[in-house]
Amino acid sequence: MTLSLVLISFVVFLVLGMPIALVLGGTTAVYLIFIAHLPVTSLVQQLFNGLDNFVLLGVPFFILAGNIMAEGAIAKRLVGVMKLLVGRFTGGLAMTSVLACLFFAAISGSSPATVIAIGSIMMPALIKEGYGERFSIGLLTSSGSLGIMIPPSIPMILYALVMNVSVAKIFMAGFLPGIFIGIVLMTYAFLKAKKNGWRSTDRYTFAGGVKIMRDGIWALLLPTLVLGGIYGGVFTPTEAAAVSVVYALAVELFIYRELKPGKLASICKDSAVLSGSLLFILSCAMSFIWMLTVEQIPVKLAEFIVAHIESKWLFLLAINGVLLIVGGLMDIVTAIIVISPILAETLNRYGIDYIHYGIVMIVNIEMGFLTPPFGLNLFVSMAIMKRSLVEIGRAVLPFILLLLACLLVITYVPILSTFLPDLLLR
Repeated sequence: MTLSLVLISFVVFLVLGMPIALVLGGTTAVYLIFIAHLPVTSLVQQLFNGLDNFVLLGVPFFILAGNIMAEGAIAKRLVGVMKLLVGRFTGGLAMTSVLACLFFAAISGSSPATVIAIGSIMMPALIKEGYGERFSIGLLTSSGSLGIMIPPSIPMILYALVMNVSVAKIFMAGFLPGIFIGIVLMTYAFLKAKKNGWRSTDRYTFAGGVKIMRDGIWALLLPTLVLGGIYGGVFTPTEAAAVSVVYALAVELFIYRELKPGKLASICKDSAVLSGSLLFILSCAMSFIWMLTVEQIPVKLAEFIVAHIESKWLFLLAINGVLLIVGGLMDIVTAIIVISPILAETLNRYGIDYIHYGIVMIVNIEMGFLTPPFGLNLFVSMAIMKRSLVEIGRAVLPFILLLLACLLVITYVPILSTFLPDLLLR
């Protein structure tokens, strides 16, 4: 009866088109009132308990830092350095785009911010150099999704919270898979450019190269400061988020001086709106998870799955398939927050490492950012590229296939995710 009422409530609220936060909160309210026979005020208590965690303070700080850098000159300086390093090779401008996204991801933690910052700079440059429009749109939209693979990453922080794992470990685990995906995208860009004869004509003098490196050093120092501070034990990931805001503001206002102080109010407003919506979803999700735990639904689900699926590798394949479908039906970040704790007991039964599973989930989130109707990066690209959703979707399709291949490798080669945490964070 309990499970049936919860499931019916969830489906009805979802079919009614309610926002996912209200679907989760409403389902929890139904449970509290009609099954647990508790006053509805207890839902407020559960919502508060869901956000009562120091780790979550890092989320609004990383969002704010990413928006500051997207509006300022840090992204432009990063692109200049990456172009200096690989721009002269065949497909160099396309590889510059991927590298710039990797580095910007390491200082913003946000996939949409990466698409906005790097895409708005590189799209005109790629078209000017003769790169195909569809290829350029697909590359920038897909490479921007690396924002959640390279730490610091907001979805990684949320996963660490709901699964009770170390933020530092999940951050460290993202490096090799993120670099692996970056190399795959760069290799595809090189082969595509070689086939079509795309090659940059830019040349740099020694003095010009020194100037670009000197201008870009402040941007390159930020990931070193943030991640070095975390793994060096100087500050926690939450404190690192605050440091990234202060550093980004100092560099943009006093060194590069391209960010107008008048823009800070709108940047803070946009960051507050995004942070508030994300944290409200999380609080409702944590309340929903609490309800499921009380009813021992994860344990019952684990017993059912283990009884029907013998191999953990087949289980992981099935979960990837489910998440790819779910990613097309609802916000994939919310799906991961809800689904992962439900499967926690199942992961224990199969002996699957939470860190490895977390990276698999993050790659699924990355693909969810690129698939309609909730693919956030698609809508960001629509605004930047001035193209329809259909055109953006067609451009991204080859890259989704590449990411799908990368997902299978990361799923079935767990050492790619666990090597660095096991080596450096024992």
